[in-house]
Amino acid sequence: MKKILLFGLFLFCQVCALPQINSAELKSKLDKIVHNEFFKKSSIAVDIYDLKEEKSLYEWNKKLLLHPASNMKLLTTATALYFLGPDYDFETKVFYTGSIENSVLNGDLYVQGGCDPDFTSKDLSALVTKIKELGINKITGSIYGDVSAMDALYWGSGWMWDDDPSTDLPYMTPLNINSNTIVVKVSPLTDGNTKVTLSPQSSFFNVINKSATYGKDSTKLSITRDWMNKTNDILIDGFISPKSKGVTEEFNVCKSPFYFLTLLKEELAKQNISIGDSLALKDVPADATLAASEKRKFGEVIVNLNKTSDNLSAEMTLRAIALKTFGKPATADKGILMVDSLIALSGLHPSDYNLVDGSGLSQYNDVSAEMLAGVLKFIYKNKPELYKVLYNSFPIAGVDGSLSSRMKNTAAANNVHAKTGTLSGISALSGYVTTKNNHPLVFSIIIQNYVGGKRNASRFEDEICKLLAEAE
Repeated sequence: MKKILLFGLFLFCQVCALPQINSAELKSKLDKIVHNEFFKKSSIAVDIYDLKEEKSLYEWNKKLLLHPASNMKLLTTATALYFLGPDYDFETKVFYTGSIENSVLNGDLYVQGGCDPDFTSKDLSALVTKIKELGINKITGSIYGDVSAMDALYWGSGWMWDDDPSTDLPYMTPLNINSNTIVVKVSPLTDGNTKVTLSPQSSFFNVINKSATYGKDSTKLSITRDWMNKTNDILIDGFISPKSKGVTEEFNVCKSPFYFLTLLKEELAKQNISIGDSLALKDVPADATLAASEKRKFGEVIVNLNKTSDNLSAEMTLRAIALKTFGKPATADKGILMVDSLIALSGLHPSDYNLVDGSGLSQYNDVSAEMLAGVLKFIYKNKPELYKVLYNSFPIAGVDGSLSSRMKNTAAANNVHAKTGTLSGISALSGYVTTKNNHPLVFSIIIQNYVGGKRNASRFEDEICKLLAEAE
């Protein structure tokens, strides 16, 4: 009995001897940051929680409602991991009607969108190869696109019309290809003209080129898509230096379902499958035959989504949540119902917040640092296998993604795994960090209503992360 008591006392002393964070010292340092002159004209909210000791380390305005910017993606991806799982398949399917006789499909071809945000021309080529392997060299009917998986809203609630034609503002459809973008390169020619290269090259675009090659060292080019008239005309004007290696711009694409269908038709032609000119939108008939499909798991999608803060991927993920839970047509509102469910599971009240999209592009979103940290805590404590996927999908400070250039050569580098968020006057950073004495922490920082670039706001976020990583 005496040995047992001594052993118990030994264990108690060992537990008491575990290194603990000097919270008073940390609080003093964090107080200096939140009381900086910068925040007399702007707002900051901070919530930091010690996952090892299961207690709050620091709170400042943690319940204050602020716009999360791309920290919304944290909520979207956590919800998708919880309700879809990393093995959920985004599937693009091809069907046909009629019959195949003597290498001729006497019927129509249908491509059904499954909201895959990462589908590319390479995937399209693979899909057409599968069609050709059925022995089809000619299609007598039309090509139809089935976009019934989601509603017809191509932008989210509260998105800014004047962000068009930025690739950050994607035109949404279940039939996505190449992120629904086009890359335009203008190069000089020796005869005074210019060369325009599109990637991918496609008849879907009408290039109106008024540019010229002249001068010596200066280049002044205007390259854009005719977004004011909602067309896919590429407008080029100005001049380029003969010494230039070329100027490249990338734009979003409107009428995106027809972008997919046009590229499909062109890929069929490349693989010597002839077809008429008719392209239209139409649901797959019940008696159609499945010809081929391409699948992509959410476990693949989430990496690009969070590391590069991809807006299209976030919105398609929100629709996938809605599609699996409620069926067609998926909508943002239905997806957000499931985000609300995760918030409730995290011990918070969804009615305390306002959520309208999956990417954070909208300034109608209102969240708190407490809520973002709460969801991160819930995943860590209750779903360790999903936590690992989420943790690995976040940008790593000083290493990759949207944090690749931040916190380099500090204790936070290769330590902080966190989701960034940036809109005009808004900066946010939420995620995980491990202290010097090996305490895993959850943190959420939201800064709002500042003037100028994001550098000043990011500087405060980085300083907080450094303090947390150095804490002992």
